[in-house]
Amino acid sequence: MSDAGGVPRKALDSPGVPGALAAPRPMLALPAPDIVHFAGVSKTYEDGYTAIHDVSFTVEDTPNHMEIIGVLGPSGCGKSTVLRLIAGLTPQHPATTGVVEVMGRPVTGPGPDRGFVFQDYTSFDNRTVADNIAFGLECSGVPNEERTALAREWISKVGLNVDRDANKYPHQLSGGMRQRVALARTLILKPRVILMDEPFGALDPRTRFAMQDLLVTLCREVEATCFLVTHSIEEAVHVSDRLYIFSSAPGTILKEMKIPPSARAAHLRQREPEFIETVFEVRDLIETLDVSTKAGD
Repeated sequence: MSDAGGVPRKALDSPGVPGALAAPRPMLALPAPDIVHFAGVSKTYEDGYTAIHDVSFTVEDTPNHMEIIGVLGPSGCGKSTVLRLIAGLTPQHPATTGVVEVMGRPVTGPGPDRGFVFQDYTSFDNRTVADNIAFGLECSGVPNEERTALAREWISKVGLNVDRDANKYPHQLSGGMRQRVALARTLILKPRVILMDEPFGALDPRTRFAMQDLLVTLCREVEATCFLVTHSIEEAVHVSDRLYIFSSAPGTILKEMKIPPSARAAHLRQREPEFIETVFEVRDLIETLDVSTKAGD
């Protein structure tokens, strides 16, 4: 027997409901790939020096949740090596052993899904502030009018004055202003992962506080996961949602620590008893864990 369209009635039947169209089976949503995944990662250079050993961690992609991850540890413990492995930058990349993945795929080299802000003030000396910020868009083929408008928007977002600063050259800027330009040049591309290697280390305390607050605000705006390498426990505690505490070289993660969020500005929060208590807790933890690790060598 057929319906009016010639389709066999049996094909239209749903179990237990004669003549009814079969309801489509619901599609199961696949879990989002992890933002960054390290599994047993070690890096030994040609001269035999091992920077990191057996580093494992996972940063999951949680909907509507952005993280800033502070990376703390003594000098030479491999913090920057971890960042450059995520970025796919040589000579740190590739890892000697282990797996390094970003968004579920092995890292094979640099990519637009990752942005890097270095400690040094990296700008093109022959380009204006606006042209420096728009450089990545230019390389991506974005039309001039559109990238100019976006560059001007980001000049304002990072706290610079569009009319006064857009046409300045790097040598006309202070250190803090140059780092604002570097931050804008990275964030304008809206990377999924932002890697920052001691970006505020050379700034005076007042400017550093302002840049810490700016970093938190803008990372949340572009919904990026940020890895921040710093020697400052205070800075790490203020901006981070969690900390990875590394041992002395060869570096490995001694402790992962969650940090309670706060909406207060850096210069105010760092006076709070709770903040000071957390800073000393982290400092004591680093010293205790590192001593224990050395004793076990």
